[in-house]
Amino acid sequence: MLLFELIGNFFIEAVRSIGKISYFMFLIFKYLFFPRFYINSNFNYLIKILLSSIPIVALTAIFSGMVLTLQSYTGFSRFSAETAIPKIVVLTLTRELGPVLAGLMVAGRVGASIAAEIATMRVTEQIDALKTLNTNFYNYLVTPRVIALVIIMPLLVTFADIIGVYGGYLISTLRLGFNETIYISNTINFISFEDYFSGMVKSIVFGFIIAIMSCYHGLYTGKGSFGVGSATTNAVVSSSVLILVFNYILTEVFF
Repeated sequence: MLLFELIGNFFIEAVRSIGKISYFMFLIFKYLFFPRFYINSNFNYLIKILLSSIPIVALTAIFSGMVLTLQSYTGFSRFSAETAIPKIVVLTLTRELGPVLAGLMVAGRVGASIAAEIATMRVTEQIDALKTLNTNFYNYLVTPRVIALVIIMPLLVTFADIIGVYGGYLISTLRLGFNETIYISNTINFISFEDYFSGMVKSIVFGFIIAIMSCYHGLYTGKGSFGVGSATTNAVVSSSVLILVFNYILTEVFF
């Protein structure tokens, strides 16, 4: 009987969570279309997220491009197809690695920060104070973060694509002896708008996922410091898992 009780509680909690997230998303869309903007604070927050995310995204992208180049050379050299390496590197980065790695890094860096910040405000009753002052905390806390991440993610992914391709270029020319002009020419001639567009669509979806899950876990946090820690962990884990799930779904769409 204990097993059935645990299974039942799991499904009840799952249905309850789905309902809470659905209602939460409904409110977000409601206030996105009928917003009250706090322009100065929102703009400053957007710039803060962008500047804090660039270093970790750049490091992740350039080393991913380097590793991808070396691993591609190991495989393609067995078939005397080394000339395909620039094409594989740019295609993989723009379609897959750029959006996914940038999304995971932003989820860990920005998503955790958002969840911890909002959860702390919930625990210390600052959100209740906003209600007392007749301030809509969705307009003040949630929608600015959703808009900021949806705007910033395409910029970060574009930056990650460029840095990753540059990392592949460095390894190819300095380590593997590729001709610089031919490498750049093959990269530019092979990339298409569809490849870049699919990555941008993914980046927008990933930014929305990170913002939604971070704000949701922050607002529905438990009591005390343990609740803040759990909210931060749950925000990062759920965002990362959903990024990988939706990456497959969107890849199927653009396949």
